[in-house]
Amino acid sequence: MLNEVIENTKLSDIVVRMVIEAPDIADTRKAGQFVVLMIDEKGERIPLTIVDSDAAKGTLAIIYQVVGKTTAQLAEMRAGDRLFSVLGPLGRPTEIENFGTVVSVGGGVGIGVAYPITKALKEAGNKVISIIGARTKNILILEEELKAISDKLLISTDDGSYGHHGFVSDILQNLITSGEKIDRVYAIGPVPMMRVVCEVTRPHKIPTVVSLNPIMVDATGMCGACRVAVGGKTQFACVDGPEFDGHEVDFALLATRLRMYCDQEKQATESTRCTCHER
Repeated sequence: MLNEVIENTKLSDIVVRMVIEAPDIADTRKAGQFVVLMIDEKGERIPLTIVDSDAAKGTLAIIYQVVGKTTAQLAEMRAGDRLFSVLGPLGRPTEIENFGTVVSVGGGVGIGVAYPITKALKEAGNKVISIIGARTKNILILEEELKAISDKLLISTDDGSYGHHGFVSDILQNLITSGEKIDRVYAIGPVPMMRVVCEVTRPHKIPTVVSLNPIMVDATGMCGACRVAVGGKTQFACVDGPEFDGHEVDFALLATRLRMYCDQEKQATESTRCTCHER
């Protein structure tokens, strides 16, 4: 059965890994691409990065954070349930080649997005240094998986409960200060994190790629909801991205647009919780 849920497993209190049957997507997807899925016919369309795939089994894996109504509903799904639709692979694949030494920076659920990119960069022959971080140890994900594909893995937590007490940008700054020659940086995570990473690399002219996840509706470039400003020009994350030159991204505008529907999302989430409590 197409779009059947094979697994739906918690990686932490708020992050879940879902494996979906989607053979056509599993067979053609590349690092950096994403899918748009719907739980039911009237459901929200949400973009989620493809973390991994198994072409032989016809399955793909996604990782999502439970933050609103739709992701809360996703977290309730069980093996054997079926999604209404899974559209993909979408977006431009990551530019993968042997750059030399690359640093992959992942924050929060962005670690899941960083994983397939890091894996592809390692397979292309790069020396890979991975930096991952979370607010606290109990929500850190994919540590062992990234350790297996990285030449070096460095970890930070905001509260100091694990690894470096501070931010991923601190570790990156320390690497640069120590004289590590870095040919390219990939940064994926919360907008403030990506912005700071770009400010760390900018003075050193280290090419820095960020993966953006703005509000998205049709994911075909028609609706314009996912527009972002890059180098003073309007781009659409669904067809021109999701990856862009981080030194050119208008992060202030991106943050503002991401907050557009916060009140509505809170109302929808609360309504879903109330409905769940009545069951």
